[in-house]
Amino acid sequence: MKLQINPAHSAPPFTIPQCRGKKLRGEKIVCLTVYDHPSARLLDQAGVDIALVGDSLGMALGGYDSTLPVTLEEMILATRWVRRGLERALLVTDLPYGSYQLGWRQTVRSGLKLVRRGGAAAVKLEGGGRRVRLVEALVEAEIPVMGHLGLTPQALHRMGGYKVQALDAASAEALLADARALEAAGAFALVLEGVPRELAGAVTRALQIPTIGIGAGPDCDGQILVWHDVLGLSPGPAPRFVRAYADLKAVIAPALSAYAREVRAGTFPADAESYHRPPAQRLAAAH
Repeated sequence: MKLQINPAHSAPPFTIPQCRGKKLRGEKIVCLTVYDHPSARLLDQAGVDIALVGDSLGMALGGYDSTLPVTLEEMILATRWVRRGLERALLVTDLPYGSYQLGWRQTVRSGLKLVRRGGAAAVKLEGGGRRVRLVEALVEAEIPVMGHLGLTPQALHRMGGYKVQALDAASAEALLADARALEAAGAFALVLEGVPRELAGAVTRALQIPTIGIGAGPDCDGQILVWHDVLGLSPGPAPRFVRAYADLKAVIAPALSAYAREVRAGTFPADAESYHRPPAQRLAAAH
């Protein structure tokens, strides 16, 4: 299946109020993570609504086994790169681990850096009821907030790994309460990751703000996946919820092998790929 590219940037920029509008009209919101300028341009041309600079860049680009080592400075840099590649998509950036856990003052400082230095239009943070004051503080500072519940990767150690969450009635009720609390605090959207489809559907119906699912079934108001998973670039087996729309590893590996082979054989570069002195200068040099 080919990635569909829109021939022109004719659509106006996607905005936060439009997120609510899409939910009201029953239109799905398309989200995708992205970490660099060339990828951002392709994402934008494909008509994706929300570009998320996720702290998943630590795993997708840095080879880490979790998102925990990613720093705020790294997120600012990646956000700046992505910002330059977008014309339409709404740019949201993750607050990385350690950039908001110390309280609302630290949270607002981190959010301001992502907006002012990175160019983000909104930030995303993980957690439920305990994050309400942080969400309120960000909203008071005119920084829009996307919440994140369920499998929250920054809580990897507390959860004991990347596991489906809220499988029993008590934890499902707690997640629904957290979702309502984040909505009341002013979050404009909510990511639901790694939760049962039935719960994600119930939360979606209970909220006025849109839900964005990843491993949460088809009943959310939108979906998000990791760039490298969608394009078949991630190493190892993909999670159950991933659908790869291309296998770029199968394209890239032979191309790199061919390049290496031709360099070693001396067939690259050829004369057509080389620069030459102008004919007059060559004639003068011959005399």
